[in-house]
Amino acid sequence: MTTPRPVHLDLTKMKFPPMAIVSIMHRISGVLLFLLLPFVLYLLHTSLQSQESFTQLLSFTALPLTKFLVWILISAASFHFFAGVRHMIMDCGFGEQLKTAKITAYFIFILEIIAMIFAGVWLC
Repeated sequence: MTTPRPVHLDLTKMKFPPMAIVSIMHRISGVLLFLLLPFVLYLLHTSLQSQESFTQLLSFTALPLTKFLVWILISAASFHFFAGVRHMIMDCGFGEQLKTAKITAYFIFILEIIAMIFAGVWLC
């Protein structure tokens, strides 16, 4: 007798625990940081070339798209940092119980929302 197995997994209908969401978002933030690395290196290179290029960079960073990219970069870096510290603490054996892991996952979400708001206010 064959048991029916799901052929197509619909990830939108699955309910993930907060710990899994933090872990997945940690990976996504790492990919975003990697993809934005050329942008950051361009900003650094331009800022260090000369006084004129630095002045041009200031006008470039005043554009809304540039501010948005910098906001994404800061948000990804802060989430990656918070979730990375959480993972390192858990690797040391602290907070591995289900209840504690859920609380720390929600704490990471709250910290990230606060960091995103502060970054957005700072960039405006």
